[in-house]
Amino acid sequence: MPKGQGQIELAGLVKSFDGVTRAVDGVNLVIPDGAYCCFLGPSGCGKTTILRMIAGHEDPTEGEILIGGENVVGLPPVERRTAMMFQSYALFPHLSVRDNIAFSLRVRGVPKAERLKAADAMVEKVKLTELRDRLPNQLSGGQQQRVALARAAITQPRVLLLDEPLSALDEQLRVQMRAELRRMQRDLGITFVHVTHTQHEAIALADMVVVMEHGQIRQAGAARDVYAFPRDRYVAEFLGGQNVISGRVESSAEGFVAIRPPEQKPIRVRCGTTKEPERGAQADVAVRRDDIVLLKPSDTVDPSLVMLTGRVRTLEYQGSFVKVMLDPVGQDDFIVYVPERKFFETPFQIGEPAFAAWEVEHGRLLA
Repeated sequence: MPKGQGQIELAGLVKSFDGVTRAVDGVNLVIPDGAYCCFLGPSGCGKTTILRMIAGHEDPTEGEILIGGENVVGLPPVERRTAMMFQSYALFPHLSVRDNIAFSLRVRGVPKAERLKAADAMVEKVKLTELRDRLPNQLSGGQQQRVALARAAITQPRVLLLDEPLSALDEQLRVQMRAELRRMQRDLGITFVHVTHTQHEAIALADMVVVMEHGQIRQAGAARDVYAFPRDRYVAEFLGGQNVISGRVESSAEGFVAIRPPEQKPIRVRCGTTKEPERGAQADVAVRRDDIVLLKPSDTVDPSLVMLTGRVRTLEYQGSFVKVMLDPVGQDDFIVYVPERKFFETPFQIGEPAFAAWEVEHGRLLA
């Protein structure tokens, strides 16, 4: 496939179902050729509607969809060279694995010998050679998903679209299939667009994560950038792993601001690329839960650290770390992920006072 044929560009994309409410509201986005892109957001945010418009199952109310530089609005799916893998898999119960995979080529009129040869190659690629003559009801959930993926990929699409493909699987199988999807995407070398509401799934799989709310993109970028450097409060809270602290701006100097949360001393944060807020304004600061050190009142505290005080409310053992929840800072719960070994060297008890401290560079001023 020529380079760039799998690039997707969404330009001013709008979808309204009743002429008033916009399920998708002015989306502009470029998904590079060969990327693994995850649209992430709660139910009703517009992510599945975008997927269906790329596939050709819905027409946009306004805007353009370009694939490989070609405006595909109005074209049927087969002419767009997209393939869609549905949440239900939709396998034919009376056809074998081999015949299910070959079915898309059969519909297109490919001769039997040619389509079975292509199906056998795809069966091998998804590691189902020994099961190729079985029926779908003789397969596990993960094996059925591989069949559905192979059936979608056999037409050699330039874009493969996946609608909540892991939602029906148990947690252990979800983890296994994440690795399988990533391997398949690299082997095929085509653009994958994957819709999910599961944060860990998106972060684990994607080169590019697009966080949505109310039909609009709140942030898009590399998975680590979106997770570690959220642009605003919504993204930080939706992706998880961050504490968001609100307070009033008391002062600013040399690229730093001091923000006072309720019933706490001021905390310092670098402005970075965010516009410096005015004195007295409300501002939000995000800090990753695993960047925080939990200290006892008797511990020596480095004066350069940013610090909040509180009491331990709950403890949850999570295996590799202990989740410690402190008293809320204002309206917001405050959580620290303490490495398991470190926690049990000097354990905390519920009700015990504690200091939560972090390096000033680990705080992030939110837009």
